[in-house]
Amino acid sequence: MTTADGRGRGGGGGGEDEDPGHPDDVAWHATVDQWDRQVPWWDAGLVAIVLLTAVALPLGDVRGRELWIAYGAMAAILLAYAVWGARAARTRDQRRALVYVVVLIVGTSVAVAQAGSATFLLFAAFAQLWMLLEPPRHAVVASCALAVATSFAVAAQGGFDVPTLLEAIPEMGVALAFSVLLGLWFASTMRLSEERARLLHELRATQTRLAESHHAAGVTAERERIAREIHDTLAQGFTSVVTQSQAAEAALGRGEPGQARERLHLIEQTARDNLAEARALVAAFAPVGLQGSTLAEALRRLADRFTAETGTSVLLDVTDAALARTRAGGAARDAAADVVVLRAAQEALANVRRHAGAHAVTIRLDVRGDTADAGIRLEVTDDGRGLPPDHAEGIGLAGMRERVRAAGGTLDVGPAGGGGTRVAVRLPDGDPS
Repeated sequence: MTTADGRGRGGGGGGEDEDPGHPDDVAWHATVDQWDRQVPWWDAGLVAIVLLTAVALPLGDVRGRELWIAYGAMAAILLAYAVWGARAARTRDQRRALVYVVVLIVGTSVAVAQAGSATFLLFAAFAQLWMLLEPPRHAVVASCALAVATSFAVAAQGGFDVPTLLEAIPEMGVALAFSVLLGLWFASTMRLSEERARLLHELRATQTRLAESHHAAGVTAERERIAREIHDTLAQGFTSVVTQSQAAEAALGRGEPGQARERLHLIEQTARDNLAEARALVAAFAPVGLQGSTLAEALRRLADRFTAETGTSVLLDVTDAALARTRAGGAARDAAADVVVLRAAQEALANVRRHAGAHAVTIRLDVRGDTADAGIRLEVTDDGRGLPPDHAEGIGLAGMRERVRAAGGTLDVGPAGGGGTRVAVRLPDGDPS
């Protein structure tokens, strides 16, 4: 039995050390496992045919010396199979197979020479040649040798003569042709089976690699999502806590307990919001600010808190179209887009707090429909110091850009009209997929 590329199954007894890592080798091992389950049936078939032939000989009036010689020849076949043939069938060792085949051909010829009914052995002999020998051309040569030897054996049954040999040759020719055709079909079937096993293995391996790739991509995407959520919510909240703590400490130093108490209240409120955001993040819920409220309301709370914490004036401008879209429960409401817009506003205000030194901020929310530029627009502008010439995006702005891109939108960061910085987000209204 050969593999699809013409290799034998470990010829010379070395097949047991094949590396199963390559698809061809795995297919080879899969075929070996299937073959090893079939070999006992070949063993049983040979023994059964030899025993039936042994029973048929005396029933065919074979007696005396001829019977015992035939029995001896069949016993030699069984013994040779036990010593060499059975092992060769399992290891594909061609040296053992060749020794056994020689004994098989000689033993069959000797038995046929003693009794015509011993030709029953040919059923097993031809099959054994194709079962053991590789590649198929070796089985063809051995089949021809068996047919020739058997023809001479038939001619020698009653004393060798040429007319009997000429009568035996056509019969053996038919048997030989049938054996070769059947053997070649068997070899072709085995090659197709091995090719199928190889293709199935490659398919399973591809499916496994694809599943692993999807899993790894999912893990990476989830890590990036969590990192962005933490940066946009918890990290900014903790920054606010630190800032308000410093302000409260300064107020106490100036002997202003009322101002310090107000800062402590903001710290408490920020901490509560951070705790709620953390719980929502673990549960993969929408941002706390959007739970049970509209996007406009969430932006209003965000602006009011920013003003309370920093003293910077924040003007929120929500157009009528945007206000209609963001009504809770509205048919056009897109929760995923609302999350992106709210996170973008949080990050823009965080950058104003850290870098801008601004006195006023404007947040504008608009919705444009039925145009080539339809979608949701958010603009956050400030009157601060603007972007430096060597400005480089930090993790917050990069995370915002990735979040907007994933939603099918665009992000533009640049100078505002009257100085300062402008952050513009545009999202398609609806599911971008």
